[in-house]
Amino acid sequence: MSPAKGNSIGQTLRAGVALALGLVLASASSAVRAQASPVEKEAAPAPAVAFGPAALKGNWVRPDGGYRIEIKSITADGQIEAMYFNPNPLPFAKASVRQDGQTLRVFLELRAGGYNGSTYELTYDAAGDRLSGIYYQAVMKQKFDVVFMRK
Repeated sequence: MSPAKGNSIGQTLRAGVALALGLVLASASSAVRAQASPVEKEAAPAPAVAFGPAALKGNWVRPDGGYRIEIKSITADGQIEAMYFNPNPLPFAKASVRQDGQTLRVFLELRAGGYNGSTYELTYDAAGDRLSGIYYQAVMKQKFDVVFMRK
């Protein structure tokens, strides 16, 4: 065997070993990533979002007129203890919240002070921390889009 042929066989052999080693390392690396992937997915925490009827407690103001709602407490069955200010305090005849999946729906009814059954039907937007929906003005029999921002 000539030295050129021996050198050529050695180079070919080394190239084959290097290729095989590269394939083994790539395969092992891929297997490690595949095994680590579910663990990484499980370890990633879900975004923390304060949610539930208790998130409604506090003072809310309607920017278009200064009307205010103060939500003092909420019972386990969804009854709300709240007061309406325009600017004087008025009690709500009915005040409740219900959770519809990931949505909080608030119903408020006024009977005092000439409101004669006017209602707010509001939805809580957790991302914007606001209540928005429809105000039904019973005396005029008209509906208005409204928003309350946390004060």
